[in-house]
Parts: sequence; C-alpha cells; structure tokens
Amino acid sequence: MRVAIAGAGAVGCSIAGELLENGHEILLIDKAPTAISVERVPQAEWLLADACEITSLDEAALQRCHVVIAATGDDKVNLVVSLLAKTEYGVPRVVARVNNPRNEWLFSEAWGVDVAVSTPRLMSALVEEAVSVGDLVRLLRFSQGDANLVELTLPPEAALAGTRVGDVDWPEDTSLVTIIRGARVLAPNPDDALEAGDELLFVASQAREEQLGELLSVRREDSR
Repeated sequence: MRVAIAGAGAVGCSIAGELLENGHEILLIDKAPTAISVERVPQAEWLLADACEITSLDEAALQRCHVVIAATGDDKVNLVVSLLAKTEYGVPRVVARVNNPRNEWLFSEAWGVDVAVSTPRLMSALVEEAVSVGDLVRLLRFSQGDANLVELTLPPEAALAGTRVGDVDWPEDTSLVTIIRGARVLAPNPDDALEAGDELLFVASQAREEQLGELLSVRREDSR
C-alpha cells in the first residue's frame, strides 16, 4: 500500500517508521528544508515541497496513493491537504491530525477527512480509559456515519457479566468489534460469555452512546 504523509516532523516520521515496518510504501512530504532528514527514515521516499500546492501533489503522484495522512502541526494545512487529496486526486482514505481540539468539528467529510485523530483528545481519552471502570470512554471519532470508537471496561457487578454476546440486545448502529481479556484479543463470537474486567471496544453511532452506556452500566441493586 502506498501512503503519502504530509509533515515530516516527529509525528510524521514516527508514523512512517511504523508503516514501513508493516511493509507499506511511504512518501514523506515537507516544505521546510530542515525537516528533510533522510537518515531519520531512510527507507521512505522524501519530497521537499508544499503539500498545499497542486503542482507539488502532482509531483508526488498522489493519485497513486491508497492513503494520505495530513500530519503537520498546522490544522489549516491539514485541512487543505485532506480536501485536495480527496477531491482532486480521489485518494480512497484520508487521515488528518487535529492539533487544536476546538477545530475538531471542521475535520469532516466536507473537508475530505475520513478519520480525524485529535492528539489532545486521544491522550485524555487514554487517561480516562486507564482509570475508568464501568464508564463509556470515547477513543476516536470517525467522520463518516457520525460513528465513534468507544471503550468500556466491564465491572464485576455489571448486569451483563456472564451473558453470552449473542444474547445481548445491542442498540442499533452499534457493533462490538473486540474483547480484550487480559493479554488476549478476542474477536467476538455469539457464544462467548462476557466476563468482569473485559475491555469492550465498540464502533457506535454517537446517538446510541448513552443507550449503550446504560446497557453496560452497573446494576444498582448489586452495588448496595
């Protein structure tokens, strides 16, 4: 898979390194000569250019890319790169970094963004996830379909502890995608019984999050 990354700072280079280890073809683009440091990610292609310019993206052959990642430290640049990648080059998947949480509402399908990753929000969500048991935590927002990746660690007194996955009447527009049980990552099976301490990951419509949280909530009578 060919991936173009706009922004060769610490974030962009880290992403590039991870993707290269997974066998992907990477192009790093940055307009700052000081950012072009080939020895940092020697296996990647490098392009000294402004990713907001059509001529630069033509040179990068963006139409050949399967994914574009707008990873600069400037939200305006990331939005422009995302819009150009989607509308001018038809890139199938566009991922954009959100630096300022107040700008998160802009990173939507209207600007060509398929997945918006807010570093501050993700950090705070991970902190919440680390200390919260029994509370629904939003980890990631998907632009398409108004869906979010949400997590809940099932407490011992949860109503659904011991219930088979296939017997749960999950809300509409909600999908249980993974059960993390200790060191194991389980693909949900209808016959699997939920256990206290399970970390449950869902893709759910934002409108269904409250309903999902209530379904997974602690039973009042057991907590007395």
